Amino acid sequence: MALDILVLYGSYRRGRLGIRLADYLIRGFEGLGHKAELIDAKAIDLPMLDLRYSDYPAGQAPAAMAQLADRLSTADAFVFVAGEYNRGMQPGLKNLVDHYLEEFDRRPAAIASYSAGRFAGVNSHADWTVTLSAMGMAIVPERLSVGQIGQTLDEQAQPQGEGGAALERGFTGFAKNLIWWSEAAKAAR
Repeated sequence: MALDILVLYGSYRRGRLGIRLADYLIRGFEGLGHKAELIDAKAIDLPMLDLRYSDYPAGQAPAAMAQLADRLSTADAFVFVAGEYNRGMQPGLKNLVDHYLEEFDRRPAAIASYSAGRFAGVNSHADWTVTLSAMGMAIVPERLSVGQIGQTLDEQAQPQGEGGAALERGFTGFAKNLIWWSEAAKAAR
């Protein structure tokens, strides 16, 4: 059974390296026979949070916000590509997520963290685990963390070197875990 997986990414920086990880994940899930789609916070460009989607009267939310709410509501699972900024979350991804709540409720989510350094976004991963759990998502226990993202994935999001080999090995368990939780949750809905 093919799943509908959304890969959420939130960097607004120039020369975004994390997009390589998002592209790698999309290709990986598609290679397993699932639908995977990028949700890029920069491309959607929601304003800084003032009103959540649910705060608007029916039919009055900005078009981009309403379209994304519909898309989130139809997805089977989410992958959060969580870059680490100053030992915390990316503000762009956090802002995107904060516009929604019930659209994420009772859905499986996986976190793929990354950083330019060796620590692979582990602080961001920890922060996202708490946040997404509080929003009602089931966070899969398998983690995928990528250090030295610029050396691990090339410009075409192809794994390279020892870091790339480790990513390939890690993706297998990461994907298997998210797929299992997604199929279980889909069957329960």
